[in-house]
Amino acid sequence: MSTVLVTGGSGFIACHSILQLLAAGHQVRTTVRNLTRAADVRAMLQEGGAEPGDRLSFVAADLEHDSGWAEAVAGCDYVLHLASPFPAGVPKHEDELIVPAREGALRVLRAARDAGVKRVVLTSSFAAIGYGQKPQTTPYNETDWTDLNHGKLTAYAKSKTLAERAAWDFIAGQGGSLELSVVNPVGVFGPVLGRDYATSIILVQRLMDGAMPGLPRLCFGVVDVRDVADLHIRAMTHPAAKGERFLAVSGDFMSVVDIAQTLKDRLGASAKKVPTRQVPDWLVRLVALGDPTARQILPELGKPKNATNEKARRLLGWIPRSREDALVATAESLLRLGLLKNSAPATAAKSQAVG
Repeated sequence: MSTVLVTGGSGFIACHSILQLLAAGHQVRTTVRNLTRAADVRAMLQEGGAEPGDRLSFVAADLEHDSGWAEAVAGCDYVLHLASPFPAGVPKHEDELIVPAREGALRVLRAARDAGVKRVVLTSSFAAIGYGQKPQTTPYNETDWTDLNHGKLTAYAKSKTLAERAAWDFIAGQGGSLELSVVNPVGVFGPVLGRDYATSIILVQRLMDGAMPGLPRLCFGVVDVRDVADLHIRAMTHPAAKGERFLAVSGDFMSVVDIAQTLKDRLGASAKKVPTRQVPDWLVRLVALGDPTARQILPELGKPKNATNEKARRLLGWIPRSREDALVATAESLLRLGLLKNSAPATAAKSQAVG
C-alpha cells in the first residue's frame, strides 16, 4: 500500500478521504495548522468508524508558510491537496482567500515535486468552472472555466480559479515528473463527523433549524462527501486521470425549493421547521442591503445552471449516490450529533464506518 499525504486533515472532505484511504490499507499522513487539532481529527475519524492507530500521523504545516511542507511530503507516493480557505462569511479583502489558496497550492506542488511524489490530486471547485459567464442551457463540463474578468465574482470563486490555474501552469513549466489531477466538486453534502464541515452544509442546517423565512430562487449542484473522497482516490491512481480535471456532481442541479421539499418528504416530523415558501427576488435584494453574505448570491438569483459528471463516470468508473440521499444523510448526521438548534446528540449507536 502507498503512503498518502492529505492536507488540511480537519476538513470535511479530508476526513472522509482519510477514512477511505485507511479502509483501503494505506498509510496516511495529514497536515493541520496546529498539532493540537490532531485529537479533533481522530475524534471525527472515530465517529466515522475508524481506529487508525499508528497508520495515521500528523505534521504541522500552514498554507501561508514554507515550514513543515518538506517534512509533510517526505516519503509520500501521493498527495491529496484538500486544504483551502472557505469561510462562511465575507472576507474583508479578497486576498485573504486568494493568497493562501494560490500560494498554498504552489507550496504543496513544489514540495511534492522535490520529494519525488508521483501525483498530486488538487481539490478545486465548480467555482472555477461555472461563474462569471452568461446563462447557458447546456451543462458545464471540464473544458469550462470561470471568467475572472467578470466584475461580480466572489472572492471564493476567484481564489479557486486562480489557485487551479496556477497549479496547471506550475505543472506545465516547473513540474518535472510530477503528475496532477484536479477534482471540481459542486456543493458538498453528506454525513458530518463533527463541527468541522463544509460551508455548503450550512444550507441544510439553516433549513432544518427554520432559520430561513423563505427560499430564494437559487439552484445548487449536490454531491455526497463520500463520493467526493472516492473520486479523489480514483484520480490518485488511475492512469486515465493524469493531467485531467473531473467535475464531482451527483446529477442535475436542484433549486433550494427542491432541496427543502426533499428534506420534508424524506424526514417527516424531523424536518417540520423547513420552509417551503419561495421568496421574490426583490425581497432577497432588500435583505442584501444589510447582509454582505446575502449580497454574494444576488448575481445568481434565478440563473439556471447545470453540470455533467459524464467524464468521471466514463474514465474512472465513478458512480455517485443520489442527490436526495446526500441531502438526507446531511440532515440525519446534524440531528444525530446535536448540531441543530434545540437538539441533543442522539444516544443511539454511532454511525457506520464511511467508505
